[in-house]
Amino acid sequence: MSKEAIAKKAVVVDKAAEYFSNAASAIVVNSRGLTVAEDTELRKELRDVGVTMHVIKNKILTRAADKAGYSDLNDVFVGPSAVAFSDEDPVAPAKILKKFADEHDALELKGGMIEGKVASIEEIGVYASMPSREDLLSMLANVLQAPVRNVAYAVKAVSDKKSEEDAA
Repeated sequence: MSKEAIAKKAVVVDKAAEYFSNAASAIVVNSRGLTVAEDTELRKELRDVGVTMHVIKNKILTRAADKAGYSDLNDVFVGPSAVAFSDEDPVAPAKILKKFADEHDALELKGGMIEGKVASIEEIGVYASMPSREDLLSMLANVLQAPVRNVAYAVKAVSDKKSEEDAA
């Protein structure tokens, strides 16, 4: 192999390693068998939440994962591999890919990395079943508002009772 070809591959490995290093999560899937329309739909859903999906050769993924410190992922780089990288929301790709895999038999989850830790298919499923960040914030807001709401109801009830007594 020429020095130019090796240099080009080194650049691709560095870019893939950068994806791994910057990612909050990276989920590896086998998307062979999806139709063009299904693949387009999946990529659109991922893109809408800030997730990018790349089809990368396994040898490059292996070298990039080693370089980024995720050599435990090397076992999942067998057969066709596409990787969904999320820089912000670690749960978003797991949720979308798990749901899509449940609806489309052609998509197979292989493993991945979530928040710096290698995750099995089962762990990815657990993350996928978790509420989204927005849902968690909404639940927290409701929990924090409940005591104030209860005090307001109590004050109103006392006020209503006093109004009834004054009228009588």
